[in-house]
Amino acid sequence: MAPTTIEREVKLVFASADDARAAILATGASPLHGRRLQEDCLLDDENETLRRRRCVLRIRAEAGKSRVTYKGPVQPAAAVKTREELETVVGDGTVLQQVLEELGLHVWFRYQKYREEFALEDVVLAVDETPVGVFVEIEGSEAGISAAAQAIGHGPEDYLLDSYRALYLKRRESFGLEGPDMLFDEP
Repeated sequence: MAPTTIEREVKLVFASADDARAAILATGASPLHGRRLQEDCLLDDENETLRRRRCVLRIRAEAGKSRVTYKGPVQPAAAVKTREELETVVGDGTVLQQVLEELGLHVWFRYQKYREEFALEDVVLAVDETPVGVFVEIEGSEAGISAAAQAIGHGPEDYLLDSYRALYLKRRESFGLEGPDMLFDEP
């Protein structure tokens, strides 16, 4: 059995991707992965078993690669968003989605973002450009998250612990968006 991985993260709001990138680079962070489109699908069964347990099953496609991720419930009373995470690369995300649909799961939410990642000590800082704004997601140890957030001009009062779906539901009206999914307009 694979060891349990604990994900710790926060999101911070930025006015633009350029502002976020400049703040991150000013810390001495190193580029890790260049800007690319991530397309995510969340799956569940017709009884919403995963959602009722506050869990997530996600298939992510980016740059010709796919990953499947299981996320457990968010642990209560944490200063940062903390949850179990199991993730692996899959050969073909589209085929995996078809297999899961044959097993009774269906896509219930889709979202897109452009992501660029940087490494700073024991954290990864991601600039996420979404249809509902620009966010910096910091993932790593709780102490590392706190130090990185402070280094880019933010404190615990700025931490967002919401998922991108929750942020979409809260912010879509102010961005003039409709529909069930957080997607960029087709060109």
